[in-house]
Amino acid sequence: MSLTLADEQAFAQGGNRLCFVHPEHADRCIKVRRPDFTLEDLRRKKGFPKSLLPLHYFDDNREEHEVITGLAQQHGEPVFELISRCYGFEDSDLGPGLVLELVRDADGQISQTLKAQIWGEGYTPDCQAAVEHFCQQWRSLQIPSRDLLLHNLLVQKDSEGKVRRIVVIDGLGSPNLIPFNRLPAPLRAAKVERKLANLQQRIEQTLAKKARGEQPGYHGMATAHHPQDNHKG
Repeated sequence: MSLTLADEQAFAQGGNRLCFVHPEHADRCIKVRRPDFTLEDLRRKKGFPKSLLPLHYFDDNREEHEVITGLAQQHGEPVFELISRCYGFEDSDLGPGLVLELVRDADGQISQTLKAQIWGEGYTPDCQAAVEHFCQQWRSLQIPSRDLLLHNLLVQKDSEGKVRRIVVIDGLGSPNLIPFNRLPAPLRAAKVERKLANLQQRIEQTLAKKARGEQPGYHGMATAHHPQDNHKG
């Protein structure tokens, strides 16, 4: 049975996909392609020589499913402390959708981005401790990723309103031709360290921007209460 999403309001929108609360599971979300931006459009946008690649190469849902499935097989349950759990695909009136864990705080609200958290409440001790723990676990598991952007990390809070978990919701995998797990161990470790160093730099840049009284910019200031916000790709 196909899910009905067309009449629903997406709570997040990325460059290529829309994200809805799953109609039958409040603890899950479903990502579908934006109907106004097809795989053909995305391929044309990339230009030569990527425009010669088959369409499935540009399917974010397919790639995300493959990456999460592979990480689960490699690491088991510990990886889902750091990334969203994946439940596979379901049909909808907007096309096939990838079903994932919907990260919510203890009070039931959808968790906000790390960028929004830092901008709104500062880099509080609980948030800093959660980021440090995240980095330790990310380093230990050596998870391949693109840049760890603040709007692609959610902060999950406990019943006391303290940050207890950092969760990556987009940007997993490696765009390189050679699969990450086939690289020599020192090179894998170096790549992970570079991503974590860039994450810390982005946090510092955000704090400096806030201290200067600048505006944070629209992108990444998403919260669950504002469907137009853009924090999932």
